[in-house]
Amino acid sequence: MTLPLHSGNPPKYLIRRMTKLAGCISKVIIDEYGTLEFLKKLSDPLWFQAFGCVLGFDWHSSGLTTVVMAVLKQSISVDSHGIAIAGGKGRNAIRTPHEIYDICNRGFNLSDIKIQALLYASKMSAKVDNSAIQDYYHLYHHNITFDSCGNWSIVQQGMNANNNTSRRYHWLSKWLRESFVIEPHTGMLGESNYGNNVLDMTSKTSIENQKTSIDILNEHQNIKDLYSLYAAY
Repeated sequence: MTLPLHSGNPPKYLIRRMTKLAGCISKVIIDEYGTLEFLKKLSDPLWFQAFGCVLGFDWHSSGLTTVVMAVLKQSISVDSHGIAIAGGKGRNAIRTPHEIYDICNRGFNLSDIKIQALLYASKMSAKVDNSAIQDYYHLYHHNITFDSCGNWSIVQQGMNANNNTSRRYHWLSKWLRESFVIEPHTGMLGESNYGNNVLDMTSKTSIENQKTSIDILNEHQNIKDLYSLYAAY
């Protein structure tokens, strides 16, 4: 599925309706199946896309990601839903660590270890999708949704200004079988027009590439040496 970049804002009347409906649907799912099941659903790119359409945002565009997460962030509350969302689009994404601390201090009685785990997950997922997934998409949107047990789901999106499309990345804490750099995603959505030029350094087939990269970094710790090595190739 292609997610084209669209400019503009959805009408205010639609946002109001989406916010109310998102809160109600989320409440039903959480009451019936629990917070972890809702986090699992957010980590499914196809379910997420369908959820946006159900809410009334039936455009197959980059805006579905940002709008759905924005209305979810407005509609849910720790007291009513048992989950919270930090982050957002642009500058709001940069504020994610501060929001995590604020939510944990006000709403969740999480230990320092779990708070640090949330901060680490937020930071590492962004680094992986910006650097380890070399697909010409640069992140501009990041949300982490988490519950009182420290379970989390991450939805973030990158844009490619050259082909005017976006790509969405989904993560789930329970899905991390090995590490943040060994096939950590629950899914990605968005076609690429670059074919075989995409390099997924998180793939198990790229483990030797990872080891080689680490060896090069250890051997050439001076940044100028790395630039020289890169220029030579």
